[in-house]
Amino acid sequence: MVVRAKIREIFMPALSSTMTEGKIVSWTAAEGDRVNKGDAVVVVESDKADMDVETFYDGIVAVVLVPAGESAPVGAPIALLAESDEDVALALAQAQALSSGQPQQASPPSDAAAPPAPPPPAEAPVAAPAPVAAGTKGIATPQAKKLAKQHRVDLAKVTGTGQFGRITPADVEAAAGIQPKPKVAPTPASAPVAAPSVKAVPQAAVLPPVPGATVVPFTAMQAAVSKNMVESLSVPTFRVGYPILTDKLDALYEKVKPKGVTMTVLLAKAVAMALAQYPVVYASCRDGSSFTYNSSINIAVAVAIDGGLITPVLEQADKLDIYLLSQKWKELVKKARAKQLQPNEYNSGTFTLSNLGMFGVDRFDAILPPGQGAIMAVGASKPTVVADKDGFFSVKNKMLVNVTADHRIVYGADLAAFLQTFAKIIEDPESLTL
Repeated sequence: MVVRAKIREIFMPALSSTMTEGKIVSWTAAEGDRVNKGDAVVVVESDKADMDVETFYDGIVAVVLVPAGESAPVGAPIALLAESDEDVALALAQAQALSSGQPQQASPPSDAAAPPAPPPPAEAPVAAPAPVAAGTKGIATPQAKKLAKQHRVDLAKVTGTGQFGRITPADVEAAAGIQPKPKVAPTPASAPVAAPSVKAVPQAAVLPPVPGATVVPFTAMQAAVSKNMVESLSVPTFRVGYPILTDKLDALYEKVKPKGVTMTVLLAKAVAMALAQYPVVYASCRDGSSFTYNSSINIAVAVAIDGGLITPVLEQADKLDIYLLSQKWKELVKKARAKQLQPNEYNSGTFTLSNLGMFGVDRFDAILPPGQGAIMAVGASKPTVVADKDGFFSVKNKMLVNVTADHRIVYGADLAAFLQTFAKIIEDPESLTL
C-alpha cells in the first residue's frame, strides 16, 4: 500500500553557510495558485542577497504561514502546499494546528518533512504532548523544548513571543526565572563558541538609552557582517604596509578606461598575478591545526551597497584578461546592488581587496575575513615628492597599500616578498594587458 502525502510544507531554506534566519521579501505565488516542481514561489532575503526559492513539488499554495516582510528561522515552515483542491481544507486545518501549538517542526532539515503531517501524535511524546497541546499559543523551537526539559518548565504555561507565538529559548528562561547573563556559562563546553560570543554583544548593549536616540535593528546582511567581524577577532593577524609609485598605472588606466576597464579591475588583476607566485598568501586556515592551499585565485572585492557590505568574487582572476574581468565585474556589481548574487559569487573568495582610494583615503587597515589568509587595503594615489637613486627630487604619484594577514599561515617574509612583486607589477604594468 502506497501512502501519498496530501500536504507538504515549504521550509525556510539555508541560502548560505552563515544563514540562521531568513526574511520573506515577497511571495511570487499567492494562496490558491497552482505551482509546478521547480517554480519560484518566494523571494527570501538571506544574510547576503535576495534569492528566489523554488518548490520541490507540484501542488497548490494553500496557506502562506509567513507573510512578506516577516522572518522565520532556517528550517521553519513558511507555507503549506496542497496536492489537490480537495486538500486545501486539510492544509487550512494543519495551519491552524501549527498556530495552536501542534509540534509540526520536529524534522525541519528535509523538505520532505511534510509527510509526517498525518501522524503528529507519534512525535508528540518527544515534546511532552499533554502540556503543549493544552495551552501553548505557539510551537516551541527545538532549543526551547530542550531548555524546558532541563528546567522542568511547563510549556503550556509559557507565552511565546516569537513568530506566530513561537516559544523561544528566552521565553523558557524567563519562565524559569533565569537571567540572560548566565547563558554565557555554557560557552566553554559547547563546540560552536562563536554563537554565544555574538549573543554577548547585544547583552552588553542593554544600557539606558540615550535620550532622543533611535534603536535600529540590524538587517540580515548587517548581522552577518557583525558576526564575521567578531569571528575575525579570534585570528592572530599582523599588518604590513608598502608604498608604490603609480604614474605608469595611471597612464595605463587612462588608455583602457574608454574600453570599460576600471581601476578596481587593474588592481585585482595585479594582485592575482602576484599571488600566483606566492600560494601561501591565498591559503586558508579554518580549523586552527592545518591550512589549505587553494587551487584557484579568486579575488573578492569589497563593495558598499545599500544597507551593508558584500564582496563579489572575480574567480580565477589570474587566468582572465582585464577586458573579460571588466565585463564580469560589471555584471557582479549590478547583481550585488540588486541583491541577486548567487552564493558562489560572494563566498568563494581566497583573497580580498578593499579600495577606498576613490574617496581620498590615503591609508587604512582592513579586517581579515574569516577563512581567508589575507586582505589588501588600497589607499589613494597622491602626488608625492620622491628622491631617485642619484639624489634628484621629483614629484610622482604614490599610493600606500596595507595587507592584513593570518599569522598562523603567512609570515612577514612571505608578505614582504608578495608586496615587492605586486609593486613591480604596478610600477611596470604592461604585463597587465597581456
